[in-house]
Amino acid sequence: MSEKITDLALEIRESFPRNNVEIKGVVLEKRYDEEGKAHITTVHIKDERGSRAMGKPKGCYVTIESEDMPRDDISKENLLMCICRELEHMVDGLRQKSVLVAGLGNRQVTSDSLGPRMVECIFVTRHFGREFGEEFMRTNEYGDVSAIAPGVMAQTGMEAVEVLEGIVKKTSPEVVIVVDALAARSMSRLCTTVQITDTGISPGSGIGNHRRALSKKSLGVPVIAIGVPTVVDAKTIISDHLEKVLTKQGYNEDEIDKFIKEVFQDEMDNLYVTPKNIDESIAIIAKDLAKVLNHCLQKKVSRS
Repeated sequence: MSEKITDLALEIRESFPRNNVEIKGVVLEKRYDEEGKAHITTVHIKDERGSRAMGKPKGCYVTIESEDMPRDDISKENLLMCICRELEHMVDGLRQKSVLVAGLGNRQVTSDSLGPRMVECIFVTRHFGREFGEEFMRTNEYGDVSAIAPGVMAQTGMEAVEVLEGIVKKTSPEVVIVVDALAARSMSRLCTTVQITDTGISPGSGIGNHRRALSKKSLGVPVIAIGVPTVVDAKTIISDHLEKVLTKQGYNEDEIDKFIKEVFQDEMDNLYVTPKNIDESIAIIAKDLAKVLNHCLQKKVSRS
């Protein structure tokens, strides 16, 4: 079928003709977290062969899917702790490390503002050690956490990696955690799915704005990327609907693919769709992800 844009490794894996076919160099694991009521899928890209097949760097990609973001406090708490456990499993001894949290995206564009809004809720403590000493940090069980929203090139004239290279060089964190909005190919995954990966991230790659990757290679320290899909390519919505209709009418895969390619015009490029309640969703998810990181990085978190 026609190519569908996505940042999710899970969706790339699902795009192969048969989802149960073995892909050399790629291992797929699925499980269900009863407590968090979430489906967890891990895609391990083991080698260069798997990387070429998937079009993504070698590494581990964990996708946590909830059918709907829970509304009641207990259910939400369980889901957030599920996300926290996956993050802690990916980074051994995370709470003992000095961490730089970077919120990518454009604060002025709602669907792209997840990262900057999340940073506003991070409990930063790096300066406490410099002001009050190591004994104060130990007594209060504070981690070493700093945070930054580097903005986008249109605002700063610099790529995010250029901004973070300087910060990492000056402050020497042991781990960088980047949070960004992603693109999905499935409407059902918008604002209900979290992807965590140890490969870093290429900002804007899901919507075709390729920037230099934020990775261990570029920054010199491990980079963990956390993302939530907030947009889907308009072509994807249309093509999914056409595929379902034409398949029911008995057309084969080649015929459907040819028809879809004829339907799309150039003016459909760079058109993305986001949910109508994206303002509310971003506000909630930003606070929730900050809560996850605050829990994972601090033994005590400020209540203010």
